Amino acid sequence: MIKGYATFCDADRHFYDAPHRLSAAGQGSRGALYEAALAPVPEGWQQHRRGDWLALRPVERELPPQGWKIHVSACLDNAETILSRVREYCLAHRVAFKFVPSRYLLHNRNAKYADRAASGKFITVYPADDDHCHRVARDLDALLAGEDGPYILSDLRWGEGPVYVRYGSFTQRHCYDEAGVLRPAVEDPDGRLVPDLRGPVFQTPSWVTVPDFLRPHLAARHAVTVSDLPYAVERALHFSNGGGVYVARDTRTGERVVLKEARPHAGLAADGADAVTRLRRERDALERLSGLACTPEVRDAFVLGDHHFLAMEYVEGKPLNTFFARRHPLIETDPSPEALADYTQWALRIHRLVEEAVEAVHARGVVFNDLHLFNIMVSEDESSVVLLDFEAAAHIDEGRRQTVANPAFVAPADRRGFDVDRYALACLRLALFLPLTSLLPLDPAKARHLADIAAAHFPVPRDFLDEAVAEILKGSPGNGAPDGPYLPVEPGDWPRSRDSLVRAITASATPDRDDRFFPGDIAQFATAGGGLTLGYGTAGVLYALAATGAPVHAEAEEWLLEHTKEPPSGSPAGLYDGLAGIAWTLDRLGHRARALELAELTLARPWEGIAPDLHSGLAGLGLALDALGMPDAALRCADLVSAALPGISRAGLLYGASGPALLFLRLYERTGDTALLDLAADALRRDLDRCVRSAGGTLQVDEGWRTMPYLGAGSVGIGMVLDDYAVHRADERFEQARGEIVRAAQSAFYAQPGLFRGAAGMVLHLSRTTVSGPGTREPDVRRQIDSLARHAVPYQGHLAFPGEQMMRLSMDLATGTAGCLLALGSAATGGRAHLPFLPPLRRPQSRSQSGTVKEHIVPMKERN
Repeated sequence: MIKGYATFCDADRHFYDAPHRLSAAGQGSRGALYEAALAPVPEGWQQHRRGDWLALRPVERELPPQGWKIHVSACLDNAETILSRVREYCLAHRVAFKFVPSRYLLHNRNAKYADRAASGKFITVYPADDDHCHRVARDLDALLAGEDGPYILSDLRWGEGPVYVRYGSFTQRHCYDEAGVLRPAVEDPDGRLVPDLRGPVFQTPSWVTVPDFLRPHLAARHAVTVSDLPYAVERALHFSNGGGVYVARDTRTGERVVLKEARPHAGLAADGADAVTRLRRERDALERLSGLACTPEVRDAFVLGDHHFLAMEYVEGKPLNTFFARRHPLIETDPSPEALADYTQWALRIHRLVEEAVEAVHARGVVFNDLHLFNIMVSEDESSVVLLDFEAAAHIDEGRRQTVANPAFVAPADRRGFDVDRYALACLRLALFLPLTSLLPLDPAKARHLADIAAAHFPVPRDFLDEAVAEILKGSPGNGAPDGPYLPVEPGDWPRSRDSLVRAITASATPDRDDRFFPGDIAQFATAGGGLTLGYGTAGVLYALAATGAPVHAEAEEWLLEHTKEPPSGSPAGLYDGLAGIAWTLDRLGHRARALELAELTLARPWEGIAPDLHSGLAGLGLALDALGMPDAALRCADLVSAALPGISRAGLLYGASGPALLFLRLYERTGDTALLDLAADALRRDLDRCVRSAGGTLQVDEGWRTMPYLGAGSVGIGMVLDDYAVHRADERFEQARGEIVRAAQSAFYAQPGLFRGAAGMVLHLSRTTVSGPGTREPDVRRQIDSLARHAVPYQGHLAFPGEQMMRLSMDLATGTAGCLLALGSAATGGRAHLPFLPPLRRPQSRSQSGTVKEHIVPMKERN
């Protein structure tokens, strides 16, 4: 799970939305604003709201572009009084400041899986210069003496209070970092914009000298060391905003232990409990469970600085989730009945072991409260399990609600005590066969649909599944029983599925909003103008509708035209995340004048430092500009991309060298310059060098800790460009790779449905590729289309799909319903619905025979 997604689930039950939307809407006590946020704007001051922040500035003062700024942290219970005092001080001294305007947003900022670099920042104060910073920080420290607040990891603490300082940007400026990602920027002494480093550690730009008034505070920071600890840390397992988890060795005994760290006032759970409180709860629970074989033993507890640590027995084995890659038969193309039966027996046995472990915990009066696939350690011989991570555990008499939970196992709000664990055990029954229970908060009735699908694939006793469904739906109206089929239409029932998908997209529209017209991925809120873009916003949805022959959505087109008159400041230039993709889409929709205006904006940007990739970088920019009739600019992009090829560190279509290869291919087709074809071949070889071959003969991108087959950052995206290269030149290595990539697109199960990271991308590739034989025949493509039903969820009676992480629906192209629409349309129309710059290839007349090169060529007018 990518932790940031959970924060975007509170403001809307069906779709990801920005957290500040909840507080802006004033939804009950959670959305209530602080009094300071409701106070009238003082005369002579300007106020504006941007995301999580409410800013005030004296009219007569312009902020310096960068410098030493002050942050103030606060706990939930003292935030309002701290804000009142700091606001009064800043107004009296006419110092610009901004603050987080609600308890809900402050809680999110300090939550367990919040951004560690931003955690703790409640108020930001902008001094005029260094001397002013010294004076204001000193005054605020005296004003807030004795107040608690979470430690701000990115800053230097002033004394012992909640005041911190760091050097950084005061105004909105952006540049590209070494990876080509758009970042907030500061200006170096030569006048160049460079990234404003905002990590979970205090650091200053290389040219900045720490002023004398900060040196005592820097010395105090350096005074805290781990040299006296009787533990030698070997490696970090993971970090959260509450602290780290480490494997260490006790230097006194040689025993390996797990060290769990807790930062005070940080890492808040739903009930406001900080990491220290939860660590104490974990220790209490484990001591109550001492002696059980299914729980770890406590070894030690201590405090270093103000961080609390718990040393626990190191448990050998691997988390249950890792066994899917080892054992789950649906990872294969066509698992045998014997493989399905063997896995079923294994899953039933593992579930019984987990059930017995939970029963043993319950017998001691403890509710686990956080059972999921990652918190179950399975021994290497698979004969036993140990439950881990008891920070949410409680004694049954406490009646505490669930406050920390994995989204795929979170119980309904009315469950308490042992019923919370029983719900998780029920989810585990389904997840062992189809790990898609993150869809249940969207629609509990999906449980029965998942059970039906599992029963159709595995020889699992129906009672085993039905008991799980009954537990999950306990208390639901009508016990969650649908009147007819769960889905309004099956994905493969084209064009009825298209019409249903279009109705779902249309029903989701929010025309009154300025940030987006259709809901999509959280990327809509990550950059300026994200809700307008080809990948995640309105442009992508409009493109998918047009490509699949759906009716024109005139209102959405007008919205996009209106909101591109003056694109949001800081909008990226890229194809899928920025202006180039919007321009290309508008041109295809017949709005050439606006398209050219946006293209000119990208030409006016400095291109140095932009990544060479397709998603956000120069490869996508060059393809869009070439399609818009700007060949010289496209060739300039190609020159910059070719120079940057050796520095590409990722693989795949969107972020690897295959995107540049696609640019070189399209320019070769226009110019006939064979040097461009040579560059394409070199780029594709670079991506193939980052792939590995599985025992089953599939080729996938090797990311070090996992292999990826997907269209966006996996081997299937490479395969699509290899198909295009094969039109022009034979290559033995490429031909072998194409077949192995087709096999990678034939797995019987993919965790997500999306175009770039899921099953829809496989449908798109298999329906387009010119590789013949098994996997690309009509029944093979149909099987992948049918598999999309596993992820589908009705929305207002229409067919829809969840987005990334499957916690909410998405309507966008990259992650959601529009991308699934495009893939299904490609399969139904012979590829006429296609990804930008990857149009249909002329297949051989017989899919079982290879054709001539000429049979594959698509006329140039169709290439975009």
